[in-house]
Amino acid sequence: MTGNSSGQKVVSIEAQTRVAGSLPANYPPRPSGFTLLELMIVISIIIILVSVALPQYQKTIMHTRETILRYDLDTMRKLLDQYAADKGKLPQSLDELVTSGYMREVPKDPITDNTDWEVKSGDDPYSTEGGSGIIDVHSSSSDVSISGTPYSEW
Repeated sequence: MTGNSSGQKVVSIEAQTRVAGSLPANYPPRPSGFTLLELMIVISIIIILVSVALPQYQKTIMHTRETILRYDLDTMRKLLDQYAADKGKLPQSLDELVTSGYMREVPKDPITDNTDWEVKSGDDPYSTEGGSGIIDVHSSSSDVSISGTPYSEW
């Protein structure tokens, strides 16, 4: 700070800025926010990250559905065997497993998202009268799994 002959103190612009914490009144205000270039860079980075993550996410979802399908098929096949061992005959439908208390409900096929399972009927080896019933169950989907085999062959 310097003084003049009249005893007034002259304060420099730097000192005013340091003291007040903002620009002096004669400077135009600084615009706030992001520039268009900054926004475009951020959006580009987000797009790149999503394009890398989305296929992995879809692959994970498909793997999960296939795991659920394998579990459901295994469980229903075990219940078919258990029903046949307990009742001495094969069930005529999957709904018969539900009404007999072996399942709470027929599960949805995770690939088709319906309860439209493809059942394979055959001769009942447990029946003394030579009847028939459900001997196996498959997915009704015509799609192919990640490993290359059709779901209907599982």
